[in-house]
Amino acid sequence: MQLNSHNDWSPLREIVVGSAENYTSHDRELSFDLFFHENIFRSDWAYPRLQQASGSSVKSRSWEIKQRYVEELHEDVEALAGTFSELGITVHRPKPLAPNPEPISGFGWSAAPVPALNIRDNTLVLGDEIIETPPAIRSRYLETRLLAQVFQHYYDHGAKWTTMPRPLLTDASFDLSYARDTETTLGGPTEPIEDPHPSPYDVGYEMMLDGAQCLRLGRDLIINIANANHAAACDWLERHLGDSYRIHRVSRMADNHIDSMLLALRPGTFLARHAGIRDFLPAPFNKWKFIVPPEPGTGHFPTYDGDDLVLTSPYIDLNVLSVDPNTVMVNQDCMELVKTLEHEGFTVVPVQHRHRRLFGGGFHCFTLDTVREGTLEDYSA
Repeated sequence: MQLNSHNDWSPLREIVVGSAENYTSHDRELSFDLFFHENIFRSDWAYPRLQQASGSSVKSRSWEIKQRYVEELHEDVEALAGTFSELGITVHRPKPLAPNPEPISGFGWSAAPVPALNIRDNTLVLGDEIIETPPAIRSRYLETRLLAQVFQHYYDHGAKWTTMPRPLLTDASFDLSYARDTETTLGGPTEPIEDPHPSPYDVGYEMMLDGAQCLRLGRDLIINIANANHAAACDWLERHLGDSYRIHRVSRMADNHIDSMLLALRPGTFLARHAGIRDFLPAPFNKWKFIVPPEPGTGHFPTYDGDDLVLTSPYIDLNVLSVDPNTVMVNQDCMELVKTLEHEGFTVVPVQHRHRRLFGGGFHCFTLDTVREGTLEDYSA
């Protein structure tokens, strides 16, 4: 079928499900620590800072993931793909990452690549166009190449295929202001990010934006902007899309992704972390119904050791995926959310995802909906 996806709720016909194969470690370096700073650097400094090397940028550190968690994640992701197939939805998959892959390199940096698991991040699907977005984490720089076969399939069937300008990702490419502003970070006081090391390749702040920062509401796109990197990428997107879409910038709803803060379940209804998110939204979307589930219970998550790197907040289970306007895929361990949605009249499809806090994503993150029924509509009337 031809690429066609304008929102997150229309009846789903085709989807890409990420791959967790050979996801064995996190490569901690400046870009990774900056991206996850709210969960890595709490006021108690739970995880050690990277050491600044003399005369060079911050050294990277490989943070190994226990093999049991690696195997269970792979098992859960494969079961997720199977659930979509059982629902009659066509499932596409990226190429798996090879075991023990060679590091990828840029000008002045190198990083160990990760598999194409959280595929919502580096791609934005708007109607019949695939837009590869500029990555913010060095280890994910080539991640969409593992999706090239899928993208080629849709291109061969008429889709447009665009790549936003790729950043150099030198230390000076990153706007650190959000990480340094303890008044605005959701996680409270965090350890400061060190000054970037200069490079002969520096060009200043570069475009960086993830698809998970964008809420697709037909002709309206709500985009979270937390730093100059996001703003520059949004400038490009506005120029590229022209009058086809209305882009609404929200300032610092989160440090980057908003799909564990706010998701549209159907026209007129949001799933939200808290009611205060309404104040971020432009009219008329701030008039939509807000479903705010109870606070997540700590008993729904595995207990991890001090050397297990926790990358997400307990709100990660808000990262649901709508199969259609009345059906939502939810983590089976989050019973408060399941009951809340059922009370609101939704049919819930429970799916297992045990280690979402270790791998930085939920069902919305792990998927890229490529074909949904419907056309480009205006929901702001």
